[in-house]
Amino acid sequence: MSIFATAGSSVFIGQALPATSTPFVLGDFAGQSWVEVNWLETIGEFGDESAEVTFDAIGEARTSKLKGTRNAGNMDLVMGIVEDDAGQLALLAAEASPSDFAFKIVFNNAPEAGTPGERYFVGKVMTARERLDTANNVARRGGRVGINSNVVRVPAA
Repeated sequence: MSIFATAGSSVFIGQALPATSTPFVLGDFAGQSWVEVNWLETIGEFGDESAEVTFDAIGEARTSKLKGTRNAGNMDLVMGIVEDDAGQLALLAAEASPSDFAFKIVFNNAPEAGTPGERYFVGKVMTARERLDTANNVARRGGRVGINSNVVRVPAA
């Protein structure tokens, strides 16, 4: 495999899917009806990061570092506002809901006659803000997804 461009990647939102304390597997996302979120400019970052837990031992004169809880972060989407886009409408509805929703990212990295890499996770749509900047800009919508699960990785094949 080699590096690949973000261009051509896609983001999809599914239905409500409660977060659990056990790690998700690919089968947990079966049966979802996916809706693509169109006109994306930025997908942002996602993936686990461990909290830093420290202990300052007086006799050692050294700070010991441990790994604490894991946090998959927030995925910050930026898109051009399209009032009738089904994916953007689904994001708006998800923001108004207290539920977690299924998300799927499809990369643009399929080998010839193969399938692209995919990522799956569950999260809450925390924001769906509209941003109008200067006159020579596209009206944009920002959507922050607070990820509440592990990220299931499916490699390109």
